[in-house]
Amino acid sequence: MPSTRKPGIILTFVEVLSTVGAMRALDLFCGAGLGSSGAKSAGVTIAGAVDSCCLAAETYRENFPEAHVLHRRLEDVTPAKLRDRIGDVDLLLASPECTNHTCAKGSAPRSEESRATAMQVIRFASVFEPRWIVMENVVHMKPWPRYTELLNSLRGLGYQIREQVIDAAQLGVPQRRRRLFIICDRDVMPSEVRVSEQARPRWVRDILDPDHLWKTTPLFRRGRAAETRARARRAMSELGTNKPFLIVYYGTDGCGGWQPLNRPLRTITTIDRFALVRPSPTGHSMRMLQVPELKRAMGLDSDYKLNFGTRRDKIRLLGNGVCPPVMRAVVETLQRTA
Repeated sequence: MPSTRKPGIILTFVEVLSTVGAMRALDLFCGAGLGSSGAKSAGVTIAGAVDSCCLAAETYRENFPEAHVLHRRLEDVTPAKLRDRIGDVDLLLASPECTNHTCAKGSAPRSEESRATAMQVIRFASVFEPRWIVMENVVHMKPWPRYTELLNSLRGLGYQIREQVIDAAQLGVPQRRRRLFIICDRDVMPSEVRVSEQARPRWVRDILDPDHLWKTTPLFRRGRAAETRARARRAMSELGTNKPFLIVYYGTDGCGGWQPLNRPLRTITTIDRFALVRPSPTGHSMRMLQVPELKRAMGLDSDYKLNFGTRRDKIRLLGNGVCPPVMRAVVETLQRTA
């Protein structure tokens, strides 16, 4: 059962252990459940989840069969009814829609309706009254005109707030993924998540499958896009012709369109973005990074199931996710200050 104590009461060490062991969570904008996976690995019981994407909800149900999962828009969910169904929760997780906050939209107009879905967190928090809230989004959320309103609304509900930008690579994830975390606690100011003591970041080469596992094609075959060839040549001019590397196959890139394998992967997005190029006696070959490799780049365990949708659908679910080791670190930090 979740804690029934009142805000402001300091617990004994034994009571803290009891509370931590009983922590229950509701995940809003749950996606495929990557953030919940990190919370679960920290000992949290996932009581419920909500997402408007059918494939995300199906994937979530398969990985969290004990949770009550709703495939619905949050605007169409009545928080009081959901609380009657799943009971009290101690932790509210939320990763509101991010595309309209970030440069992924390019020059296209932003949807204020989409960005405003973040305010649903206030509606659910006012009913569930959890001790803790963890919101995750792109760093570009901070200039949003309603961002201050969001924080002030949380403070109005009694929360103390820490805003922290965390790069997943600083927590041992083989991917550079900077995200904003809004960490809220009703009782105390949340501590900063420590990243400086972590081991060196893992690298791209740590996530790659054996060469023979996936089909490759010649890099310089007829019909290959000129920009793809140009990015590969830029890599070879830096590395030489005998080393493998990655190119950004889809989308634009401000770093030359390539990267070596001895550093973390650049941020995984919702598109099929990265291609691996390897030298061979018959010339350079190329293939796209595959779902199992991208799962490892997100920090997911190998047994996490992604069985619904096409390959592109699975990449989109991964690109919309929270790296589990990062969420685990955030939750464990909250537990230490409980």
